[in-house]
Amino acid sequence: MAEIDTSLPADLEKLVHSFFDRIPFNLLLGIRIDSLASDKVHMSLPMREDLIGNYYRGILHGGAISALIDVCGGAMAMIGAWEKQQDLPASERMQRLSKLGTIDLRVDYLSPGKGQLFTCDSSLLRIGNKVAVVRSHLHSDSGALVAAGTGTYLCG
Repeated sequence: MAEIDTSLPADLEKLVHSFFDRIPFNLLLGIRIDSLASDKVHMSLPMREDLIGNYYRGILHGGAISALIDVCGGAMAMIGAWEKQQDLPASERMQRLSKLGTIDLRVDYLSPGKGQLFTCDSSLLRIGNKVAVVRSHLHSDSGALVAAGTGTYLCG
């Protein structure tokens, strides 16, 4: 069986990085894009003292957890929308993507955020003409599933 190529065209990868880099909050938190593909986005967040949510236990703040899930999911929605709208001129696709935003985000916190590096993987569940639904999983560097989230994004 032949392997499916899920790599992104260079222009789409550059577009996602450009959107990401223009959001000061992403940079403030220290979120990093590790890999982008048509079927999965992988991002990470190194632990820092100013991201602690429970001082006594030294665990990652729930807001940082949900932010990483939202940012990673939004990038996945952007990729899905760009690919779904291939029949439109690039200028119209850009205009639609400029409206990308979170409609709803549900996060289930499953275990304490203990560790030095947290990773999030997001994949597309459904993409329509205006809305994308994305599923995300956030793990600690020990492999523990810290949180799972489902995000709904306006993308058209």
